[in-house]
Amino acid sequence: MPAKLLRWRLAVLMLTAWSACGCGYHVAGRSNALPKSIHVIAVTALENKTSSYRVEQKLTAATVHEFLARTQYKVVSNAADGDAVLRGKVVSLEAVPLLFDTTSGRATTMLITIKCEVALTESATSKVLYHTENFVFRNEYEISTNLDPNNLKSFFEEQDPAVDRIANDFAARLVAAVIENY
Repeated sequence: MPAKLLRWRLAVLMLTAWSACGCGYHVAGRSNALPKSIHVIAVTALENKTSSYRVEQKLTAATVHEFLARTQYKVVSNAADGDAVLRGKVVSLEAVPLLFDTTSGRATTMLITIKCEVALTESATSKVLYHTENFVFRNEYEISTNLDPNNLKSFFEEQDPAVDRIANDFAARLVAAVIENY
């Protein structure tokens, strides 16, 4: 066999081996650090340790939806039926004015900060697969400038859709953190 053909084959072989190795990086949301034995995740209702009404229900519902939409796992609500159980509690929720209208002095943008404790535990072994006592999510939302300052109902009509958007963003970050074990 000629030396030129041998070098060419060796170069092709090395190139193939090098490309198969990969660089170790991955796109967020594409890896799964959970054990292969987990097929069903029980997402229990989050506890609400705040005075905010129904925030735990919105966060739980958004988390269930995110698991169903972004993963292959079956999701149940009963902890006894899951291969792994996600439990958590909403520790605090703060809404503070972030930006103000210079003419009226009214807040135009609010900053919402939600702090949760979350744990995912494998049912068969009681092994903690993911845990954080400091899952903090921050997001801002605008308050309509058409709000009547004498009508509290108009404020709450704006707040509910904002909390829904925040719940969806929160759930997306939480599911990514749990699945990728960040």
